[in-house]
Amino acid sequence: MKTVSLTIDGQQISAPEGAKLLWVALDHGIYIPNLCTLRDKPEPMAACRLCFVEVEGYNRPVTACTESVREGMVVNTRGVKALRLARTGFELLMTTHPVDCAHCPANRSCELQKIAAHLGIKLKTKRFKKFERNLPVDSSSPVFIYDPNKCVLCGRCVWVCRQRGIGALGFAHRGFGRMVTTFGDEPLAESHCEDCGECVSVCPSGALAFTDNGKAKVKPGIA
Repeated sequence: MKTVSLTIDGQQISAPEGAKLLWVALDHGIYIPNLCTLRDKPEPMAACRLCFVEVEGYNRPVTACTESVREGMVVNTRGVKALRLARTGFELLMTTHPVDCAHCPANRSCELQKIAAHLGIKLKTKRFKKFERNLPVDSSSPVFIYDPNKCVLCGRCVWVCRQRGIGALGFAHRGFGRMVTTFGDEPLAESHCEDCGECVSVCPSGALAFTDNGKAKVKPGIA
C-alpha cells in the first residue's frame, strides 16, 4: 500500500494512503474528540460531530473520521473554528446527560470526561438548558446494567451486537425521544441478548456497565 506524508499539528507523519485521518492522528498520539467511531467498523457513522479539524485549503472544518489522508495534507486539530464546533456539539450533547461522576461506574475511564478536559469545558453546561429524560434503568441482565439516560447515541453497542449476529439492540423513535433499546422495548433479560458483554466494552459513557458478578463472566470487547 502506498504511503503518504502529511502534517498534523506541526508533526510530520507517514500513513497509508486513504487511511482515515482520525485513526492516523490517534495512532500518533494526537487526540481528537470522538464518540461514535470504532476501528473495526468499515464506514464511520459520523454521528457525534465532535472530531472536527481544519485542513489547509478547505473552506470549513471537516470530520476527521470521514476524511482520508493524502500526500501533503496539513491538518490543524486545534483550530478556532473546529474547536468552536466541537465545544458547541459537546455542550448540546451534555444537556441530556445526567452528570453524577462520583456515582458512575465509568468515572475516571469515561470518554466524556476526557473530551471535556481536552476541549477545556465543563461537563455541566450553563450555556444551554438542561433536558434530562428520566428514563427507567434496565437491570434485568445478570451481567450488566443499561441506563438509557447516560446513552449518547453513539451506536457502538448496536454495531457490535449486530456483528455478533445477535441484534438485540437497535435504535428506536426519533428526535428527543430517540434511544437505544431492544425490540418492543423489552427488558434485556427477555430479549435476544446473550449477555456477552461486548456492548459494555465499547460504551464510552457508562450507559452500559458490568455488574459486580457480570464483569468476571465475559470476555474483553473488540474495541
